[in-house]
This record gives sequence, C-alpha cells and structure tokens, in this order.
Amino acid sequence: MAFFRKRQQNRAAAAFDPDASPYALLEGVSLTLSNRQVLTDISLRLSERRIGLVGLNGSGKSSLIRLLNGLRLPSRGSVRVFGAETKQALAELPRYVGFVFQNPDHQAIFPTVEEEIAFGLTQLGEAKQTARAGALDFLAQHGCAHLAGKPFAELSEGQKQLICILAVLVMQPRLLVLDEPMSSLDGLASRRIHRLLDGLDQKIVMISHDLSLLRSYDRVVWLEAGRIRMDGPPAEVLPAYEVDLEVRAAAPLNGEDL
Repeated sequence: MAFFRKRQQNRAAAAFDPDASPYALLEGVSLTLSNRQVLTDISLRLSERRIGLVGLNGSGKSSLIRLLNGLRLPSRGSVRVFGAETKQALAELPRYVGFVFQNPDHQAIFPTVEEEIAFGLTQLGEAKQTARAGALDFLAQHGCAHLAGKPFAELSEGQKQLICILAVLVMQPRLLVLDEPMSSLDGLASRRIHRLLDGLDQKIVMISHDLSLLRSYDRVVWLEAGRIRMDGPPAEVLPAYEVDLEVRAAAPLNGEDL
C-alpha cells in the first residue's frame, strides 16, 4: 500500500501544467560539477515572455539554463518547470522545453535536414512516413523546402542554426531555451534568426553576449560566479553590466579572466 501511494505521489509530482505561472520555479538551487561549485543558492520565478541571461564566461549561465530541460539536475534545491519537478519528469520535458545549443554541430544527429526535422515528430509518436511528410510540410512553411534533402554538414552556419531551431519548434514546446545561438553567425544571419525568434509564441530564455538582442526583452538576469548579481528590466540591468565590463576591461590583464 505504501509503495502504491509513493507511485501515485511521483506521478502527481511530475504532472505538467502548460499554463503554469511562473512557468519555471527554482528554489535554493545549487549545482556542483566535478567537485566545483557552479551555481550557489539560486532562486528564480520565471514568468515573463522573453528573458535574457548575461554574464562572463564561467559565470554559470549555460548550467542554469540546462536545469530547465533536465540536462543538469540540481545538487541541492528544487527546479519545477510547468509545475513538474524536473528530476521526476525527464522523459516528458522535451515536449515542453526545447533546447538550442550554441554549436549546431553538437545538436544535429541525423545526416539530412529532412531526417533531423522528422525525428522530433517521431519523438511525439508519429509513424515514420507521417513524420517525413510532416517534416517536409514544416520546412515548406518556413521557406526551407529546398533544404530538405541536403546533408546537414554542407549547410552554412546560419542554415545549420535555423534547422536546429526548427527541429525543436516542430515539437511545439511551450518554452524555448537558447544557449548563445547567434555566436557563430554573421550579422545578417544573426538578424534573421533573431527576427524568427521574436515572432514565436513560445516563451524564450536566451543567453547572449550581444546585448543589443536583449534590449527589447522583458527581463534580464545577470549571473556572476554562480550567483545572481542583478535581475530586472533590461534598461536597468544592461547598463550596469556594460559598466562592469568596461571596468574589468580597464583592469590589468589577468590570464584567469580570459
């Protein structure tokens, strides 16, 4: 009887609420990786449509967003996404949280564009042929029908990142999490990707070193050494962050800061 109750509790804890607000709740979260403290006592309530993350390399940004889709699990504290504890809902999380890596080559797993898009549909339970037809239709909707049969490895960097984003969007997640998606793109490709993202209905949490991309966002969180340094509207956080960058740039060169 106790075992049955425990199973019921686990199912209840993993129940998703697509309309939950906040859609992500982190309470007292710390993360240790290879005996190194990466995040310390992070508490956040994420409910805004567009949230940006800034901070120096090694500040914990990538680790923080990986908590949202279960790629990382907290060493201490609680992470709930759309009402479900991530530790208890790893299998279901990709249906709700889409993740886009900084390097497209680290994300794509299939040789052709069509196969990469179709994979998400098979993950949702579609038969192989139905998924293929759905992938072709989805690519056409986004002006990419001509890329369907192309090898992923032969695409430009901008095309690769676009396909990786579409491969996530085809699963219709409620939240899209992006780890510096424009870092390897030229200015034109970056603006096109940004325009695509800006028009999406999904909630977005994005890391970016290009602060201009975050000025129109609803909220910016500034991480420093695994802790929240500042959290608020872009008009308040970004100027303070830029001043901090200028102060650091003017300091004597230290190899540990590079």
